[in-house]
Formats: sequence, C-alpha cells, structure tokens
Amino acid sequence: MSQTKLFIDKFDEVIKPVLQVSDPRLEVIADRLKEMLTYNTRGGKLNRGVAVLDTVQYIIQQDSLPNADRLEHSAIVMGWCVEILQAFFLVADDIMDRSEMRRGQQCWYKKDNIGVMAVNDSFLIQSSIYSLLKQYFAKESWYIDVLHLFLEVSRNTEFGQAQDLLADQSPLEAFTMDRYSMIVEYKTAYYSFYLPVALALHITGRGSEEALAAAQDILLKIGHYFQVQDDYLDCYGDPSVIGKIGTDIQEKKCSWLFVTAASKCTTEQLSTLYTHYGKSDDHSVAIVKELYRTLDLQQCYLTYANSTYQEITAVIAECKVGLPKEIFQGFLDKIHKRSK
Repeated sequence: MSQTKLFIDKFDEVIKPVLQVSDPRLEVIADRLKEMLTYNTRGGKLNRGVAVLDTVQYIIQQDSLPNADRLEHSAIVMGWCVEILQAFFLVADDIMDRSEMRRGQQCWYKKDNIGVMAVNDSFLIQSSIYSLLKQYFAKESWYIDVLHLFLEVSRNTEFGQAQDLLADQSPLEAFTMDRYSMIVEYKTAYYSFYLPVALALHITGRGSEEALAAAQDILLKIGHYFQVQDDYLDCYGDPSVIGKIGTDIQEKKCSWLFVTAASKCTTEQLSTLYTHYGKSDDHSVAIVKELYRTLDLQQCYLTYANSTYQEITAVIAECKVGLPKEIFQGFLDKIHKRSK
C-alpha cells in the first residue's frame, strides 16, 4: 500500500471526533462540517500531510525507535491536521482572490447555496484542527509545543497573506525581490514545508531547538523554490493539469515572474508592463505575456530552477545536526520539475 493511500484510508477515522456533538441540534452542522472537510481536503496532492508520515518513518528507521505503530498513527492524525489547515487557508484565499476553480473543481464558496457562508465554514475548518489535537494528543508531553507551533505558523501565514493582499494597494514600483521573498516565506514556506517536519520531530522526541532551527533553514529555502514554481505554473502551466486557471497577472500579484521581468526591462518595456499589469481585460493580459516571452522568462525560470536545486542540495549535504538528510532531499526531489 502506498503512503498516500494509507493516509487517505485513515481520513474518515481521523476526523470522526470532530463530527461528534453532544447537542443533537448541532447534528446538521456536523454533517455540513464532514462535507466541507471532505470536499476541501481530499482533492489535493496531500504532500504536506504525507510529509509528516514520511518524516516520522525516516526517523523511526534511522534511530530504531520503539512503538512504531503508535508513532505512525500519530503522524497520520497530525498530517491530516496539516491538510485541514491547508483547507482553511484555501477556502478563505479563494474568496479573497475571487477564484473559480481549485484542484479541478469549483471553489467551495462557488458551490450552490454556499456563497458567503464559506467565510464561517473556513472558521469551522480551522477549529477542527484544535479539536483533533486535543482529542488525540492532550496527554502527550509535546502537546503544548505542537499547539503553539500550529498557532505560530498560522499567524505567520496570515501575515504573508496580508502582505500579498496589500500588494493590490501598492504601486508596482514597490514590487521588489526582497518583498516577494518576504511574502513567500510567510505565506507559503512555514506551513507547507517547515510545519510538517517540525511536527514529525516533536512526535519522535527529536524537536530540540537546534534540530528545529536547522530544519527551518533548509525548508524555508525549499518553500521559496516551491512558490517560484507556483508563480511560473500560474502563467505557463496547463490548467487541466494544475487544476485552475492562472490569474496572477489580472490580480496584480507580486509574483516572481513580474519581479524578474521588471529587473530585465528597458525603460520602454517597463512602462508597458506597468500600464497593463493588474488589468483584467484579455488584451492587457496578452501584452504582459508577450513581454514575458520577449524577455525569455521561461529560460530564466529554468536557469533559476536548476541552480536553486543544486544550491539546496549542497545545503542539505552540509547539515550536521543528525537529522535524516533523506527528509529534505525527498521534499526537494518531489517538487523539482513538477508540472502541477
């Protein structure tokens, strides 16, 4: 059985505690919660959740840890908590971005009879995380550390989302690579890459400050690379493969493609970019994409991707904390040259 199938097969069992209500008047809400959790978590690639299980299993094998079954079950539960956190972010993000599709299906708020109720639904999804953590892990020595980790990472991600949204009110001249890197670190890297590994380290008793710091350094670099890939695929990816239609140009996103293009433009090209970027009409979008083609951003991206892969691989090789390097290399290899 593959890791992903094992993970998926445990979903209904894992979420059962949050669907149990003491007041029968709330049963209709519990049924709705099951629907929204299923719809918004199971359609993704599940890389974040499975990464918790993968990391725990690496550490079990490396250190010959006892109670492997119990640790693996804890990893599966924690992995679904990460996927539920992702679902919370995506439901809210789709509303804010006015997106149409997510993971090849309608965004939750676009479904019949959902609409603005999706705002409260996102809160219900988020609260499920903390119900599950309490239900499964309240007696563990690392429970408070994990609770604080989820709260801290959530706050960091919300800071990143706020920076991303504020870009709409900022002049395009303010879109720099430094600003882009800050948005990426806070909005994506912490919860997508650092969180799963940090949780696995706590579960296996390896969550020392030194280990967590070393893991964070590597994983934030991988998270940056991942977001650059996302920006590239938003423009150049196949919607039937990535599950959505890219809208970064129309939404005036501070993306890697825009920042890179701005740094390569002549004065005339920059004026064209500033005139048409952030406009929703097809003509303006086509002009921006043609400028990207003229600047050969596809080749710029390929050069960046190859050099970044080598740089991160070198950092992983130099890690001396004693963590299994397969954890980090596995993350990196899984996303390298991805098409969705």
